This record gives sequence, structure tokens and C-alpha cells, in this order.
Amino acid sequence: MTDTPRRIPTGSASLAGLVSAAVALAAAEVVGAVLSRPTATPVQAVGAGVIDLVPLPLKQFAVDLFGTADKVALLTGIGVLLACAAALIGAAASRRPVLGAAGAALFAGAGLTAALSRPDAVPLDALPTAAGTVVFAGALTWSIRTLRGGRTSPGAAGGPDRRRFVLLAGAATAAAAGVGAGARLLSAGISGGGLTPATVRLPTPADRAAPLPEGVDLEIDGLAPYFTPDSDFYRIDTALSVPRIDASTWSLRIHGLGVRRELVLAYDDLLRHADLCERDITLTCVSNPVGGDYLGNARWLGVPLASLLAEAGVRPPDEGGPADQLVSRSEDGMTIGTPVADVTDGRDALLAVGMNGRPLSHEHGFPVRMVVPGLYGYVSACKWIVDIELTTFASFDAYWVPRGWAERGPIRTQSRVDTPRDGASPERGRIAVAGVVWAQGTGVDRVEVSVDDGSWTEAELAPEGSTDTWRQWVLEWEAEPGEHTITVRATDRAGRVQTPDRAAPAPAGATGHHRITVTVV
Repeated sequence: MTDTPRRIPTGSASLAGLVSAAVALAAAEVVGAVLSRPTATPVQAVGAGVIDLVPLPLKQFAVDLFGTADKVALLTGIGVLLACAAALIGAAASRRPVLGAAGAALFAGAGLTAALSRPDAVPLDALPTAAGTVVFAGALTWSIRTLRGGRTSPGAAGGPDRRRFVLLAGAATAAAAGVGAGARLLSAGISGGGLTPATVRLPTPADRAAPLPEGVDLEIDGLAPYFTPDSDFYRIDTALSVPRIDASTWSLRIHGLGVRRELVLAYDDLLRHADLCERDITLTCVSNPVGGDYLGNARWLGVPLASLLAEAGVRPPDEGGPADQLVSRSEDGMTIGTPVADVTDGRDALLAVGMNGRPLSHEHGFPVRMVVPGLYGYVSACKWIVDIELTTFASFDAYWVPRGWAERGPIRTQSRVDTPRDGASPERGRIAVAGVVWAQGTGVDRVEVSVDDGSWTEAELAPEGSTDTWRQWVLEWEAEPGEHTITVRATDRAGRVQTPDRAAPAPAGATGHHRITVTVV
């Protein structure tokens, strides 16, 4: 009887594809860790490419849906798609080996394109994907041969070979998971050695933050505290892999149009700078919807940007300076464009090294980040900053502008109800309706609350820490049983009443009154 190749069940072949992909990704992670280029690994590079290419409405939808877990959702989605593709390639390769090679080539093309198209890409970034592709092709070929178990007569079971493969597949998958996780930890260790947030000791600045007035924090249950704990402070950025920079080797270059003396600053230069100061500043994300929580207030330690620009001989635009845009660049290649006028007009724009009495965490920009009151983060709050270039808005578009966001991003006056929460069911009687309000640079004059679209009642404002921070407010409400709507609005110190007109966050920040519904029982 003529021997024929053993037919492999589809499930077994799909498993072969999955295991091969797992081993390949682990190999890519190891190469990325050894090269100190974790962002060049296939999953990270493709994820970053998706963030760059996705249209603005879809990006905002993802932020609205997943909030600060948008990166986890993206990586999970990539993992699911990758698993499905690997399973299909395994099934196809068991019937036509050329399809396995084509699948490996497809993975290689996607990974290489994503890795090498990053703003900070170098030729070595091709190696993690190349290594993973070779491992995938080799592992898939070996798996298919093992499942076939040679040639046999029709009807031969081949059970032992397949059972052996399942055992080997389980072991390989577990090993791949361990190796991949170890490589990630190795990457963090390599790039996070030396001076880290845990080893830095911040100096005490001569210019301390002004004492806060008594009662600045109303300390009401459910109301955001005046200072946001670091662990609760929002994080919205494009970094899938948080940069872990050794502050002892970090430097910042200030150069470009109108710079008379180019500066290269080390971390220690900032810590020892004569103008090191503390300031209380609220940061807000342009993606924050009306009533959203993508904002926080902190005490920052840093050096005024205006001082550093003056050292570089930079003149503001209103004094004849040729540059009107300051482009900051992050370690991960992100570019953020800030009006030069807004960092030289006397506001407390900082290169921050500390947050709430501690060094910045890796997630919030260690070792150095920008903080500019009065501007949304996408045009001011560059984290992991390594370069500042003076240029013009006419000659350069920073990262977010071609993607549909406004060129300049002044923060809009907004107010929010924190307690009771939307959908709550408080008991009848006297209820504290409270929240926060902000109008940076101008300050808040009053906050008013309307119940069931009735007349506006002025709320009590907590004392003001500064015009660069939010303020708390409270209104005592005699709540009667039933469903009620509560609406809040603010008036700034210039007499401008917060608009009721609703606008989405894109392209220049959300507008409208925050409105909640409660059912009093």
C-alpha cells in the first residue's frame, strides 16, 4: 500500500501556529531587551503605529470608552488579532507549507514597517522583528513535522506524536510567557538603572510654594481632594512602554531659531538651579469630556522655562524674537508644540522634576517633564523631555496638529459636580452638592447650581490657592424625594459666564454645563 502524508487535524495545526507565535514574540522581546530598545518589539511597534494612524474620532472614542485603560485595551486587541492570525497560518501551513512562509513574511513586513517608521527609529530596531520572524518560521516548520510524525498508511492514528506535541506545546508556551515577562523586566532594569525615582533626593528650593489659605480643601466625602495623589493622577499619552530613563545620563538640549547660546542641561543642573521653585498647578487633558476626571492638581518642583530661555538668549515674540513655537521632544519621539509667548508671559511654566514632594514617577515623566498652566497637556505637558527647539508654527506641526487637534490649546473654564455622583440615590434631607471648578490664569468669581432647570443659586467657594489651580465649591441642598437634575456653571473673574453650548473635546476642548441626575429616596 502506498504511504501518504498524515493529515493534521485543524485544531492541532492552529495550536502549532499559536505556540510558534508565542515563542517568536518571546524571542523578539529578548532581542529588544538586549538592545535596550523595548519599543521596537513587534507588539509595541505595531501598537504605536495604530495610535499614530487611527483617525481622531476613533481615538477619542477609545479614550471615552476605556479611559486611562486605553493602552491595555489596544494591546489586548492586538494580542487577540495576532492569536487569530497565528492560528489561521498554522492551519493553512499544515496543508500548504508555502502559506506558512507567506504568513511569516506578513508578520515581518508589519513589524518592520511599524518599528522603522517611528520618529526615533534606528536600524537596530529591525532586529527584534527579524529574530521573531526566523523563530516563528522555524517553530512552525518543526511543529508541523512533529504533528505529521513522518509518513504512514492511511488510517494510522499517530496519537502518540500528537500527544507528545501537545505536551511540548504547553511547555513551550509557558516558557515563552516566562521568557517574555523576564525580557520586559530586563528592559526596565537596563533603562531604569542609575538614578531612578527611588534613588533621587530632591533639594528644598529657596522659592517655596505660597502657604495655602485655611479651608482650601473642604474635605467633603466624594469631593476630589485639593491635591491629587500621584497614584490617582490621570495619565493620557501615546507611550505603550513607559520610558525608564537613567537620570544620571539624561540631558536636555535647548536650541533653534533665535537661540544665541545653545544649552545642554544635565539633571543635576536643574536640581542645583538658582531659580528652582515650587508651584501648585492643575493639569487638564484636552480629551476630558464635560464632567470628566482627566485632570488633577499637584505641587510641582521645577525650574521656570522663562529663566532657561533667557539663559539661551531667547527673546519673546513681543520683544522681536523670531520664534513663536517651542517644540519639545520626548524620549519616545513625541513632539509637542507650545506658544513661546505662553511660557514667557510671567506664568509659572516649569521644567518639573518633582510632584507632590517626590521625584516624578516613570509614568508621569521621570526625570523631567513640562508643566504649563493655562494650556491643555497636548500642547504643553511633554513628559520624558529630552529636547527643546525654538521654531515657528508656520514651519512645523507638532504630533497632534496633523491629527486634527487645534494648533494652540488654551484651557476652557469648566466646573464639575463630584458629589452626589450621577445616578446616585441619596436620602431626602440636607445634601452637600460639591465639586471643583477651574479658570486658569483668570480665576473663578462664582459658581452657581440649578436644580431641575430652575433658577441659579450661588454656591460657596473654597478659598483660592492660586489662579492656576482648581477650587472646590459646595451648596447645601434640601432634597425632596423623586428624580432631580443638578447643573453647575462658573463665572470667571473677567465676568465671562461658562457657556451652556455643548462641544466635543476635539479639536479644542469640551464645553457645556455638567449635569447629573439623582433619585432622592
